[in-house]
Amino acid sequence: MVRGLPTGSGGSIARPVLAETALVKASLLLVEDDPLIRRSLSAGLRRSGHRVLETDSVAAAKAVLKDEDFDALLLDYKLPDGTGFDIMELLEEGRLDTPCLMLTAHGSVEHAVEAMRRGAFTYLQKPVDKDELALQLCKALETTALRKENRRLKRLRTPRGGVGAFLGESAAAKHLRETICQVAASPARSILLEGESGSGKGVVARALHEESSRKDRSFVTLMCSAVPENLLESELFGHEPGAFTDARKRKMGLLEAADQGTLFLDEIGDMAPGLQAKLLGMLEERRFRRVGGLKEIDVDVRVISATHRDLNAMVEEGSFREDLLYRLRVIPIRIPPLRERLEDIPILAKHFAAELAAGWGRPALTLAPDALDRLAARPWPGNVRELRNAIERAVILAHGDVIEASALAADAPSNTGSIALPSDGICVDDVVTDLVRRALERTEGNQSAAARLLGMTRDQVRYRMRKLGMLTGSRDDKQ
Repeated sequence: MVRGLPTGSGGSIARPVLAETALVKASLLLVEDDPLIRRSLSAGLRRSGHRVLETDSVAAAKAVLKDEDFDALLLDYKLPDGTGFDIMELLEEGRLDTPCLMLTAHGSVEHAVEAMRRGAFTYLQKPVDKDELALQLCKALETTALRKENRRLKRLRTPRGGVGAFLGESAAAKHLRETICQVAASPARSILLEGESGSGKGVVARALHEESSRKDRSFVTLMCSAVPENLLESELFGHEPGAFTDARKRKMGLLEAADQGTLFLDEIGDMAPGLQAKLLGMLEERRFRRVGGLKEIDVDVRVISATHRDLNAMVEEGSFREDLLYRLRVIPIRIPPLRERLEDIPILAKHFAAELAAGWGRPALTLAPDALDRLAARPWPGNVRELRNAIERAVILAHGDVIEASALAADAPSNTGSIALPSDGICVDDVVTDLVRRALERTEGNQSAAARLLGMTRDQVRYRMRKLGMLTGSRDDKQ
């Protein structure tokens, strides 16, 4: 039991919990205009080890809250210049994130309902049962502690949240960060990220969310190429019981989960045409139906799409809807490949080395000058993702606290030419076509894998395949 607070009728319930609460040195604001009640409550709370600041009006409380944070507020309902609700307006405005305990001698069901609607933690009638007050205060302080811990853990998970996650000091990196901030603050609800595989589209999507007014809401990701076509619609829109075989209960789709927040549709170019039409309808009306459902569901969601494919070419060949492309590309953002910001390689490499060493439980690692030179000499067709993978292997293979060039030897060949130039010249187009053919043979017709080997986009590979007459048959279906 909290020292100094007498046991009431509910004391047997409160005692085991309150014994621990006394150890918490909480900072409390007590707003009460009756001096006798104020002194009595504050004395008991101070004896329990809490710090209590007393005020007797709405104006005085608001003045204090401008300059000081508290773990909980104890608010009288009826005050000389208003009510406790006037102080709780700060909660509704988002300027206050503190549990409020409402105390009043003018109790009614209406007041209780109104207090809870406005965000009060609890509602206690006068004369206040001090043991019940202590129990509710204990719960309020636990809530405050959980909120603080959640904020701390969030900071640990995302030490470079928002736009700061896109590293680099090149002109291209700086320009992209400026664009992220500008677009994130806008009301735009359809953004298309275009860039090569591994260039950082996911990082940019997350930054757009973290820098926006939606940052406290959900950020939901769907990799369109990773979900089978027959399941993608249910994953995105949800389904009702009986909508299809094995649909035994209602399922919320990712659109509903992202309501008020951000939905990131990665590799949108892999979405089937039938589903493209339904997505277009949602983007135009901002409402949809679950699979097998009749009720229309309204959503307020920012949709960020990403692709490494040439959607214009896909529109021309009929595999992507032109009207959907216009709807997705309200705000287009191009993510530069790593070869367009080579001066960022040392910054990224050092960051990955530190991050990965910590993750592997190794001491901090540095990169030797020759290792940085070797990294700078690579073309990096896989962009930042490929660079990170190379650093990860180097961290594992490194001896001591320095990553030498030898740790990168297996992964970092120089980009100096290895193709001999004949004295009578060569047809570059024929060389590229031959390389595409060989890459497809090595990957058994997998176009995306072949594109990664060559540092090309999948659409560039498909263009060469079309010239070779290879777009007929089963190989065209391999992604």
